[in-house]
Formats: sequence, structure tokens, C-alpha cells
Amino acid sequence: MSGQRVLVIAPHADDETYGCAGTIARVKSLGGEAYVLLGSLGGIDHYGPDGTGEMMHRVSSDTRLNEFNSVMEMLKVDDWEVMFADESLHMALDTVPRKDLVRMIERDARLSVENIQPTMMLIPSMSYNQDHEALFRACMTAARPGLRTERHLVPFVLGYDNTSLFWSPENERFHPNLYVDVSEFLDVKIKALQAHVSQVRGALFHGSPEGLELQSRLRGREISVEAAEGFVVHRAVF
Repeated sequence: MSGQRVLVIAPHADDETYGCAGTIARVKSLGGEAYVLLGSLGGIDHYGPDGTGEMMHRVSSDTRLNEFNSVMEMLKVDDWEVMFADESLHMALDTVPRKDLVRMIERDARLSVENIQPTMMLIPSMSYNQDHEALFRACMTAARPGLRTERHLVPFVLGYDNTSLFWSPENERFHPNLYVDVSEFLDVKIKALQAHVSQVRGALFHGSPEGLELQSRLRGREISVEAAEGFVVHRAVF
């Protein structure tokens, strides 16, 4: 892990934490590099009481941006970038032509594959969320194989986990076949999610800090360690 240059593609602020905050922290602790390319960021109406009796409340774009910046500092990433800051595209990446998403990830973003030339690319897995699905397909296209004399080939392309992936059609279920031991970084992972203050829910919610800790410890038990993050290997070139 010490020699990796990791590029994380995250649909929304907090997806990087659910999926691979422990791996980011481990890579950085070993002297590797980590970059996060965020799909979209904007204000949104959330379910959940706001203290006035209403069951929906508004979270502003500035709030999400400040929280995300705090998490990036906590994880000590080398750099991060937001692809689309237009609020009309937040939770609507499926309306962006795939060729435009691919172009951003492949070469147009400041932290694109072409500019960063990562050794490891961590991408969202398929989900009921339209932005996750759109970015998954765009990432697979951007990471497609090709001649190394013509374009950068990312040796490791891994799909990361999310606490919401239990709610999927059977043929899209997440089945990890690569694990990263994050036992020493579980506290960092949980604190990172807690820093996404506007997204935190009660303990019984699957995406709560308590839920994330349980999932991380469950993944750990699958390989007999205290805590782990699971990934699906799309490509591994040694």
C-alpha cells in the first residue's frame, strides 16, 4: 500500500468515508498518495425531523462543502476536487451524458486519470442511487483497457462498499473478493463519518456511525481481523 497513488471517485460527500476512508488512511500512513474526485455537491432536502416538527429539512451546499473539506483534512488526502458544483446536477448525474462524465474522469478534471495517473482507482459500486450507477458506468469506461503507449492503464480498479448495498437486486448484490485490514484506522473512519454532521442519523439507521462500525467489524470477521473494508476487484495487474 505504501507505493500506491490512489484516486477515489465518490458520487457524493460521505461516500468516500463509507467505502474506503480506512484504506485512504492506511495508504497515507504508509507514505502513499490519495486523491478524491467528488461527483457532485449541492444543497438538498433530507428526510428527518429538523426540530420544528417537519419531517424534511434543507442542508445547504456550503454545509456539505465545509463538512467534506474537514473530512479531507482529517484523512490527509493530497488533493480533492468537485466535478459538478451546479446544484441542478446534484442527485442528477444520470442526466449528464455519459460521454461527458467519462471525459471528466478520464482527462478533463484537474484530478483526472490522465493527470493523476493512479496505480489504484477506487470506484462506487452499483446501487439503487442514480448518481452511483451513473458514475460506476462512467468509471468503468474511463478505466477501460488500452495500449500503455497511448493512455494510462490503471493497474488496480476496485469497487468499494456502502452500508446501503444490502438493498439491491440479487444480480447486483455486493460480494467483496478483496479486503483491506483497517483495524488500526477504524476510529478515523468513524470520526470521518461523524464529521459529515448533516448526514448523521440515529443508531438504528444502516448508515449511522454505529451501523458503519458494525459493518466494518463484520467485514473484519470475514477475514479474522478487527475491522476491514471490502472491495470488488474489477482489474488487478501485477
